[in-house]
Amino acid sequence: MAAIPRKDILKKFRAMIADGVPIVGGGAGTGLSAKAEEAGGIDLIIIYNSGRYRMAGRGSAAGLLAYGNANEIVKDMAYEVLPVVKQTPVLAGVNGTDPFVIMPLLLAELKTMGFSGVQNFPTIGLFDGSMRQSFEETGMGFGLEVDMIAEAHKLDLLTTPYVFNPDEARAMTKAGADIIVAHMGVTTGGSIGATSAKSLDDCVVEIDAIANAARLVRKDVILLCHGGPISMPDDARYILDRCKGLHGFYGASSMERLPAEAAIARQTADFKAVTLHDQKKKKG
Repeated sequence: MAAIPRKDILKKFRAMIADGVPIVGGGAGTGLSAKAEEAGGIDLIIIYNSGRYRMAGRGSAAGLLAYGNANEIVKDMAYEVLPVVKQTPVLAGVNGTDPFVIMPLLLAELKTMGFSGVQNFPTIGLFDGSMRQSFEETGMGFGLEVDMIAEAHKLDLLTTPYVFNPDEARAMTKAGADIIVAHMGVTTGGSIGATSAKSLDDCVVEIDAIANAARLVRKDVILLCHGGPISMPDDARYILDRCKGLHGFYGASSMERLPAEAAIARQTADFKAVTLHDQKKKKG
């Protein structure tokens, strides 16, 4: 599939916003996930290294550690996902802090492969405390992710970065981000999801602060929410009802892992509930 022009994606999204229709994006760790999401009417598909770990039964946070080269994993996943997606923009998760890539060349390659845009993942934003300080002090900070988004903007790729606070929202919007995704932490729920998270009401406060900061830079920036306790459609509805000017939701675990876990377990249990014909005779 050829990359969909950024202007066409934004034109569609502006029309959706005007009509009061939420923009919904989702992560795809497999080609089957991408096909199913497209069949459900998803607006954006994003593939990044955590999707592979997530659908292999490991927690999404595995994508933050040195279990594989994140940018190479995404390029490898592209051959599974891009050929089966027919009309939905597909975005690549890019590790902006990778010191072993020439970023303009990597981004140009992703565009040539058929990616319509990028997102910053893995992201330093999910680290805090002394570890975050160490990254920032040793030249592997969030600023490199901002630089990556700015470079992608120059190439006319759609840019949808994760941010974790108002300062990051301002920086990413100044860099040309088309869509700011307010990240509320690793998604909760299921067998490998996080168990600790802020409340939905905490998320409302944080998302509003992020949105306000972004809009001070550019009023037309699009805003989505993601992660933490926002794991099910009712959670997203709760947030969208309470956050002024929020335009939609982006799900990763909530879009492919949680539904797969529940559906496979339920289907297996239904098969196990079938009684053998001979056993029916004995019981009769």
